[in-house]
Amino acid sequence: MGNFQHLMKPCYMISFLLTIMTLISSGQYGASLKASGMQNPPPVKIGILITDSTSLAAVNGALMAINKANEYGGIDGRPLQLVIRSMEGPWGTGSKQAVGLIFEEKVWALMGSHDGRNAHTVEQAATKSIVPMVSAWSSDPTLTQAFVPWFFNCIPTDKQQAESLSEEIFHKRKLNSVIVVTDRNNYDSRMASDFFLKKIALDKHPEPKVIDSGVQGRKNDALVDEILKSDPGCLVLFSSPPTSAGIMKTLKQKRVSIPVYGSLLTLDENFLSSAEIKYFDDVYRVPSGQWQNEEWNSFRREYELKFGKMPGMAAVYSYDAANVLINAFKKTRSADREMIQKALEETNLKGITGPISFDENGNRNGSFGILKIRNGVPGAPL
Repeated sequence: MGNFQHLMKPCYMISFLLTIMTLISSGQYGASLKASGMQNPPPVKIGILITDSTSLAAVNGALMAINKANEYGGIDGRPLQLVIRSMEGPWGTGSKQAVGLIFEEKVWALMGSHDGRNAHTVEQAATKSIVPMVSAWSSDPTLTQAFVPWFFNCIPTDKQQAESLSEEIFHKRKLNSVIVVTDRNNYDSRMASDFFLKKIALDKHPEPKVIDSGVQGRKNDALVDEILKSDPGCLVLFSSPPTSAGIMKTLKQKRVSIPVYGSLLTLDENFLSSAEIKYFDDVYRVPSGQWQNEEWNSFRREYELKFGKMPGMAAVYSYDAANVLINAFKKTRSADREMIQKALEETNLKGITGPISFDENGNRNGSFGILKIRNGVPGAPL
């Protein structure tokens, strides 16, 4: 009898394997797994809204954070997934895309890397739907002035940057004859320069000369000639990234040596070539937190290996913003939006761009010193 049982075991094994193969070929095995809850777990989705289909720096940065988190098991074994939507199109497209991400894709939270004007429409959609949103690029301070508890900003606001610039220029450096270059036709440029000018007026410093680079037909040479005629003590740029790069290039070509400061938004690598970014190096100064050099160097190497180019400001802030959300998800382990919002309020994260936490309005906490640009990003403090 014992010998008979011994001989039957291989037969049972062969029969079992044949049965499994039959079920797999018929599709019943997959159905059985799904019924038993053994299928691949559904992904945890983050929705990201970008200005247009060419604004890939933020997408690349967020993907770096998500891929790294997935290497360590995602969220309780569930993989993270980035769902991308472009805001190209007529006014209001951003709001529609946000609604689609929320109700069709069922994202746990939203990220934004776009201009301030569009950020308002996305913020409204997120607020109405009660979905947390983390901004990775817009520095418009009015986004948090509505005291919406669902909105958080990873980048220093125009108001915070204005305070840092004013402190550096007028108190630390005691510079006079300040010239401001803006673009009145560009929402972000106008907003950033207005907050700087308001800060100067509030502190009763000498009123700077303002040059509008947005006037049709104005070339970089003409702009620089107008700047130099005023014999400035320093220059502060709030113009578009290409215009700012053109001014920096012309100043270098003319061998003009004056202090040049500006907004973080002038360094958006989506609108600058690698050659244009180099015009800012070792000359341009911006408000920023203290970057973590070890983390930055590691991120830069991995980014270059994966995408074949150097990362810039938009990519790094997007990486940090994605990590803020991932950190909140790990704490909550749930799609419960109120729990995620609470976790975001309690954020205390060491990002590449410095320590990240938020005040009661969702603005980034911290002091933002003036740093010189090296390789397209802030280097050591001045």
